[in-house]
Amino acid sequence: MSPIVHRAATRALHPVLETVQTYLDGLYQGDPALLGDAFHPAAMLFNGTDGDLVQLDLPAYLGIVRGRPSPASRGDVRQDEVVLCTIASDTTAHARVRNQYPPKSFTDDLTLVRLDDRWRIVSKVWHYTIDQYGSHRS
Repeated sequence: MSPIVHRAATRALHPVLETVQTYLDGLYQGDPALLGDAFHPAAMLFNGTDGDLVQLDLPAYLGIVRGRPSPASRGDVRQDEVVLCTIASDTTAHARVRNQYPPKSFTDDLTLVRLDDRWRIVSKVWHYTIDQYGSHRS
């Protein structure tokens, strides 16, 4: 990829990555307001790790976040990363992130849509594994 194309691609990804970072910050801080800012109000969340489909709307998900201690308040070491981020069109993007809420380690696939010149998460599909070894506390 030429340096000019690379710079243009990086500029295009920046607003998507800002939304993804807000999501990751909201998870670590356990902040429903930050998460609400990253998600579209009509977003849906899905998980099938245990063999049954779990489906949540945004208010239900934010209720779960409100009802648990945040990783930051528990002293958990922050371990999150953006694994992949792509823009499929002027209005759609995808990000794969990894994060932890010990003892669980998560892989989240986020679909984002740009509406009113703003990128927001409209769907989240997540998978988790349980770390049976060691502590993630600082």
